[in-house]
Amino acid sequence: MKTSRSRKRTWRSGATAVLLTAGALTAVTPGAQAQDVRTETPVRTTAPADGVTESMVRVKVPLPTSFGARPAACDWLSYLRYRSADGPAASADADRILVAQPGILEGAGAFDSVARSTVARAAEQGSHIEFWALDRRSNCLEDRTGIASGDQHTAVDYYYRGKQVAGRTFAGYVGNDRLGWMARLGIEQTVRDEYDLLAAELPDPSLRKDKVLCGGHSLGGVITGYFAAADFDGDRATTADAGYNQCAGYFALDTTVSTSLGDLSGSIPDDTNLPDIGLGHGAVQAGLDSGLLPRSLSAPVLLNPETMTVLAIAGLGAVQAPGAEADLPRYLPANANIRTTNRFLFSRDAATFLSGTPALEDFRLTNEALLGTFMDDHSVPLAFLQSSVGFFDGGPVADKNFPAANGGDDRPGLFGTEYKAIPAQPNGPLYTWRNYDRVGDPDDPGHRSADGTPFTSAAKEVTDIQELARSMAEQPLDFTEQYFPTKLVTDIQLSTSPQVKRLVVHPEGLTANPTLTVLAGDGLLAGRVPADLDPVVAEGYQHLDVLTAAPVQNNGRPEPVSHNLARFARSPE
Repeated sequence: MKTSRSRKRTWRSGATAVLLTAGALTAVTPGAQAQDVRTETPVRTTAPADGVTESMVRVKVPLPTSFGARPAACDWLSYLRYRSADGPAASADADRILVAQPGILEGAGAFDSVARSTVARAAEQGSHIEFWALDRRSNCLEDRTGIASGDQHTAVDYYYRGKQVAGRTFAGYVGNDRLGWMARLGIEQTVRDEYDLLAAELPDPSLRKDKVLCGGHSLGGVITGYFAAADFDGDRATTADAGYNQCAGYFALDTTVSTSLGDLSGSIPDDTNLPDIGLGHGAVQAGLDSGLLPRSLSAPVLLNPETMTVLAIAGLGAVQAPGAEADLPRYLPANANIRTTNRFLFSRDAATFLSGTPALEDFRLTNEALLGTFMDDHSVPLAFLQSSVGFFDGGPVADKNFPAANGGDDRPGLFGTEYKAIPAQPNGPLYTWRNYDRVGDPDDPGHRSADGTPFTSAAKEVTDIQELARSMAEQPLDFTEQYFPTKLVTDIQLSTSPQVKRLVVHPEGLTANPTLTVLAGDGLLAGRVPADLDPVVAEGYQHLDVLTAAPVQNNGRPEPVSHNLARFARSPE
């Protein structure tokens, strides 16, 4: 672990009152004096007892009027707060507070496993820390009502068939014409939101400097870099407000703390390609303002609010009835978006993709196997969505050579490096799912590719599919992100433009604090780790595994991400 200059400081605590209201736990801090500006609601999940208390916190931080008309919910910032059940109720009294920025197309719910494990590991070592998983402001547009029903069919009926749930009817997905306020929701406002949230929740600047660790996953590391280099009072000569002085240290999860996409470029989804088409910052901003450019990063198929909702619905089925035969592919409407997305994700080769036969609904899969189809690194051909949750079971499998062939040296980084597999027998056996901790067991058939390469091994599987399902289906803030602000990624793409360079007021802030970098051994930076880093490498992990890995690993050793985060929280030196 490589760290930069560290500081010794006296720890201070702030005062926080806690009020019990009808169905909600509401904390009132000196910077947020009433329930109409802050709410905190307990989160109840089916996660095993781990001594961790979770709540959803919402703080009212209105956007400037210059952003224009927007839903009232979008004047609030939200995060998931994880703390030790035996620890202090007030955040200011915690030993440390880890504040995490999500990656691209990622919501706060994605941090559920790593947050729980980190808080639990720290408590075992006598330290009471908190983990705050931030949700981007634009996630205010998401409607989780159908997912929150806890029933897969009810969720589908809510989103597609006009069924009311809890007295609410789904209003539809939000189109570009209603996203005008997101045209200026870029890196400047994103880091301002983090600063305003920290100032509201922890008003004492010296306490923030002593106790807060700032970091993120994937694109969240770049956002943390901009936060560290930012100036928040408009006077570069005063540094108490500088981003780096809000943090005692930084952490980067399969990313780096920087102000450039750097080695992440080419491995995360981005349909803008601005440098390639020669658009500068001013032209891009004009396109966003006018609506000629999409204000939310999405595609007609595969990556859009509807497909992200379907992922959560699949997670709901895996929680509700993991071993039951999935009927979701047939229960969903066969619209062009869903049909084409399923063909992309579940085609054995290009001929199958073009013909559409056999289709996903022609295979018998359990609910767990269906979720594995959408999320496992040996099935889904999108590196940023991959986790290592086990393998298909219950029937023969074949090489999945679409959209890229197994074994090729020229596979684009966006597709990942693992060999892909697919059930081989439509209308045949019921395919089940072999969870991560059963791979390599005596009854494991040990499936191999046509070239003899084993598809997987126990050392390559690290995430419990049930934990993943809970994170996707039971969190009040989404695992995936339906409305990612296009401006956030275009700002970072155009980081050398004067409009973005001016935001890096304190470049020294990037190295002003100790940094923990944890990389996935098979993740986005595999084989191209920047030379100046001395990272912890989680072997066998994919990009999402640094967030979703189970606390008990197949090798019998401590889960490395949460173990090192807890250790870093004790002493960020």
